[in-house]
Amino acid sequence: MGNEQFIIELMNMGLTRQEAIIYCKLLECGKQTGYEIAKATGISRSNAYTTLSALVDKGAAYLIEESAKRYIPVAVEEFCDNYLHKIEKAKDWLLLNQPQIKQDEEGYITIDGLEHILNKAKTLVANLESRVYITGKPEFLNLLRPDLENAVNAKKKVVIVTDASFVLKGAKIYVSDDHGSQVGVIADSKFTLTGEWGNGSTNTCLYSGQKNLVTLFKNALANEIKLISIRRNIKR
Repeated sequence: MGNEQFIIELMNMGLTRQEAIIYCKLLECGKQTGYEIAKATGISRSNAYTTLSALVDKGAAYLIEESAKRYIPVAVEEFCDNYLHKIEKAKDWLLLNQPQIKQDEEGYITIDGLEHILNKAKTLVANLESRVYITGKPEFLNLLRPDLENAVNAKKKVVIVTDASFVLKGAKIYVSDDHGSQVGVIADSKFTLTGEWGNGSTNTCLYSGQKNLVTLFKNALANEIKLISIRRNIKR
């Protein structure tokens, strides 16, 4: 129960590392006093009580008033559901009360890291108005598949250029030469994300809403699609 990945995922749900460790111990052992938790985890008694109190505040534990104060864990599913509900409420409030957004074109933003690049690509696809052009290997495309399928089902135009076999019903797919770790997304001819993604690459992309850059990459992709189509017709 107390494995490292479980600890990490609990931290993603708003717990500190120490809170996650003690929550795991409560799940393993059930009802415990602060003294028992301190002894089982090697955490000082004062820190154990402070952390247990924080777990109660965060909805991960309940305090039972007996002859000695004891704590029991909230079930993992219940804790996660409550946390997500809290986040959704916070999101709704922030969207209603955010400062006025300046509608200028965005500049050139560097996005680093596998997860951050993927998240930006998913956001672009999820928020499409009408069409998306996307390039990348099947490994990248498969991680975007749910969002791409939603776009197709919503009757939005999805055009994919990849260097290997990839199937997505309702999308136009072109097989190109090997692009290595290059990926790209052009959303509604308004935003572009382009760069490298994948193991062994720099995992760095440039994101922009600048019209000149969007047009540059859109034209380059259009020319590549024309070349692929010509080659396809010659083979026939």
